Amino acid sequence: MDNPENSDTCGPACDERLALAPSNPGACPTRARRTLSSFRERFDDTRFSLSRFAVLLAVLLGAVSIVPSASGQQANIANTKHNLSASGPGTVKATTESQICVFCHTPHAANTSAPSPIWNRSLSSATYTPYTSNSLDAQTIFGALSQPGGSSKLCLSCHDGTMALGTVGVLGGKANQTITMTGTGTGGTMPAGTQGATTGFTRNLGIDLRNDHPISFTFNDTLATADGELRHMDSQQRYPSGTGTVIGIRSAGYKPLLPLQPTGTAGAGQVQCTTCHDPHLNVSKFLRLNRFQSVAPAGGEFIPASDQICLGCHNKLGTAWSDSSHASQTIGDETYKTDAANLREFPTTTQVWQAGCLNCHDTHAVQGTRRLLREGVGGSSGGTGTATYKLGFDSTSAPNSVSAIEETCYQCHTTAAESVIGTVAGSTVPDIKTDFNLLRHMPIKTSEQNAGVEAHDIQNGDFTEARTALGQLDLKNRHAECTDCHVPHRVTRNSLFNRQGANQRTHQPGGTTGNLASGALRGAFGVEPVYGSHSFFSLPSSFTDKRGDGGVGASTAVSSTWVTREYQVCLKCHSDYAYTDDNVLPSGNTRPLLNGSAGGNTTTTPYTATERSNYTRYTNQAREFQAPVSHQGAPGSLGTDAGAGYNTNNHRSWHPVMLNTGRTTALRNGASANAWLAPWNANVGNNTMHCTDCHGNATAVGTITPSGTNPWGPHGSTNDFLLKAPFKTTSGSDNTTGTLCFRCHSTTAGYGQDGGTRTGFYNSSRGDLHSYHINRIGKIRCNWCHVAVVHGWKNKSFLVNLNDVSTEAGQSGSKEVATNGSSSNYSVGPYYRNAKLKIINFRQNADWADTDCGSAGKTGTNLIANSQNSTSNTVDTGKNWMTTTCSNPP
Repeated sequence: MDNPENSDTCGPACDERLALAPSNPGACPTRARRTLSSFRERFDDTRFSLSRFAVLLAVLLGAVSIVPSASGQQANIANTKHNLSASGPGTVKATTESQICVFCHTPHAANTSAPSPIWNRSLSSATYTPYTSNSLDAQTIFGALSQPGGSSKLCLSCHDGTMALGTVGVLGGKANQTITMTGTGTGGTMPAGTQGATTGFTRNLGIDLRNDHPISFTFNDTLATADGELRHMDSQQRYPSGTGTVIGIRSAGYKPLLPLQPTGTAGAGQVQCTTCHDPHLNVSKFLRLNRFQSVAPAGGEFIPASDQICLGCHNKLGTAWSDSSHASQTIGDETYKTDAANLREFPTTTQVWQAGCLNCHDTHAVQGTRRLLREGVGGSSGGTGTATYKLGFDSTSAPNSVSAIEETCYQCHTTAAESVIGTVAGSTVPDIKTDFNLLRHMPIKTSEQNAGVEAHDIQNGDFTEARTALGQLDLKNRHAECTDCHVPHRVTRNSLFNRQGANQRTHQPGGTTGNLASGALRGAFGVEPVYGSHSFFSLPSSFTDKRGDGGVGASTAVSSTWVTREYQVCLKCHSDYAYTDDNVLPSGNTRPLLNGSAGGNTTTTPYTATERSNYTRYTNQAREFQAPVSHQGAPGSLGTDAGAGYNTNNHRSWHPVMLNTGRTTALRNGASANAWLAPWNANVGNNTMHCTDCHGNATAVGTITPSGTNPWGPHGSTNDFLLKAPFKTTSGSDNTTGTLCFRCHSTTAGYGQDGGTRTGFYNSSRGDLHSYHINRIGKIRCNWCHVAVVHGWKNKSFLVNLNDVSTEAGQSGSKEVATNGSSSNYSVGPYYRNAKLKIINFRQNADWADTDCGSAGKTGTNLIANSQNSTSNTVDTGKNWMTTTCSNPP
């Protein structure tokens, strides 16, 4: 007989067996040996070398060998859940079958339609719904993801729940056998698990893969470049370039730690289940590399020994991630509570920085979530306490109709009792959920948004959104989600976005840099308005997008390409960047409504129109907050530049959100800095401020700083318009402690009492005129003389002038409002609310005289009715006019 090593078969006996079973190479040991040797070259994920061919033969005898993996981990399938034999350690296993490998492999009559290796199961004929996302660059480059292929089909033959686990192609030399199992689901399929098949804790993945990490897509440098936060590869799809020790297409003698499979077009390497998982490894989740971060991430090249497996592909801008609150060892040092850790199969000592990506994402997440967000759906929950979990939705539910991004954040950002993580002395994770449950709050829930679905849809790692998603062209798309303002991969605990400030969770109010973005807004998406006119009535001519991260020590210049100011984040929604503005006042027809429809909502604003002086739509904050450099300081007469009808010694006014006012105490005729409370009494005129200095949860009297551990930010408040205190018509000399103005303005500066502290409203012979008026009248109201929306205004010091009512109230030209007696006032929103003041002359250096006030004496079409519908007008000036107009209110 010829030597079998040199023959195609062992001899006549095998020839006869092969004739009877030509598709079964196992009928002949020599043919089987040659088939398996050939297979070793074709299927790399088995990690079997030719010298270990004996392992496969041992499998036929029911033996199991331990073979080193490419990462140095040991394959020991006998001690894993993938040991489905009767000796297996799991709850799903055979009742009597002792062979371990037979559930997946056979040396005889393997499924030739399946990818290697010698597969012993049929492949599912199911049609899958692949992962999809507006920010999935693979989808943009290559089109919608294809049906699963490669080794992923092998995994899904069990994990999609469509086929019985015990059904194998060959068992004991017999074809199409069913092994009796215990612990399976209906029909012998993968069980749903304790929590249920639609939760994030099942491994019956189903055929709807929209909540599972994408598979069967080509990963190359074109994709990495488009994404901006993936590892760059060389032309052979290797990372690091040239060596490919981490990522590459496995071949004979080349075994990268995270292997791609050549299942793409022209053999392009693709991500498959086996890129991350090795079903033979006795490690958590069968992962090829670390499930958790073991050493603080450095933000550079991937370190296999210590970095989380996700970072092997996703670099997340390197240090932008490693410095973030969710990855930094010095910030994310809270430890998971025991029940929460056990539910997630985390070690009970796991800290936030170690969980890293897994704090917010799960590669096989709850059904209905978007972008693999852990627990990121609405609806019902199961479990109790910190082991609570979302039940999820079936595949008939569109993810954007059931997704709830905020629920992912609420895992930690809730009360100490509800949070899945413990507390650390001196470092409290902000409780945001409580704020969102206050009377007034951003419309964070889908049910509070007009679209009826989660319209928020980021486009990339910078979390930019299309203007249409923000409300342009369709106001129903207006929304508020956590990731509209925060990029969780970049947020950091620092008072400045570039980490050059104090180690605190939000900004430092006041000072010359008081409007710089804090670490909470690091790397967010925002816009900077561009203006073509200084007029209060002119809209921005365009907007410049601000996106990306400048890194530690990044420039704070407003011209930077990244967000440097808080207002830039706010204005992407609160300006005509996000809607069409017909620039018709007081209400117009195109800006978002305030009554809960057409882009408006009742979660932030008072519902009744009378509380809003009858205006019905939002104002444009980009228009209001414009701070022209030429209007800083005390510029004197600027002509018609501001848009006001009275120009001499007049200029625009604004709260210094975009730019400081330049109006120092010297330019206020020696006004005292203590007319303001700390921190605003320092750097008067050069201070800047945040939107969130006024908007946010209610604060104590005399401060804008949240009480205790309450968070900063415009999440929710007990007050209308998300204000830190009420801002109503009762604000004035007899009501200073409960109103917004006196969170910053001192009550001892003449506003509430004659305390002797000078304001800018001054007369050389009468002294401080706030105090003087209080002494003469008894009670005064802020909005008698100042506008009702104090973002910015056409006149200096936010002063109303009922001699010059114009476009802001729907009037043409410059009209005088008729007033006659103390009951007369003007209430036309948004800017006039019980207004009384009439100015004849503006004063440049705060040296006002009584004769500067009074009627302009306009008549005919230039005189309009007051809010009591009277056109009777007192034409006096000075003290006579004041006596008639301003008497002690009730």
